Amino acid sequence: MRVVLDTNVFISGIFWSGECNEIIMKWKEGKFILVTSLEIISELVKVLDSFKIQLPKERIKEWANMIIRNSIITEPKEKFNIIKDDPKDDLFVETAFSGKAYYLVTYDNHLLKLKEFKDIKIITPAEFLKLL
Repeated sequence: MRVVLDTNVFISGIFWSGECNEIIMKWKEGKFILVTSLEIISELVKVLDSFKIQLPKERIKEWANMIIRNSIITEPKEKFNIIKDDPKDDLFVETAFSGKAYYLVTYDNHLLKLKEFKDIKIITPAEFLKLL
């Protein structure tokens, strides 16, 4: 099953135990296929670099490399203009569409309001864990 994880899921899972950490562990165990883009990875690196809880630069690099090595990297060709309140969130939908993902997992209410886009289910981490 192909899945896009929003940056907020990674941040939550990296720094705290709970459902997002469990999702990251399931990904590492090969329970689903992570679909991402270089732009999403770049955003994650920027957020990790400026986050209130500091991670060493080397650890940030390790996370980026692990994602690159263990995911399907897609570069969206089609652009959508569907998230009016926060247009940069369109990237997650575009990546999911381009990478033929079944799910987009997020805490972002702008995305969750959509519920579904072109057969991609947009769900919370808790909902995704129930599926696994």
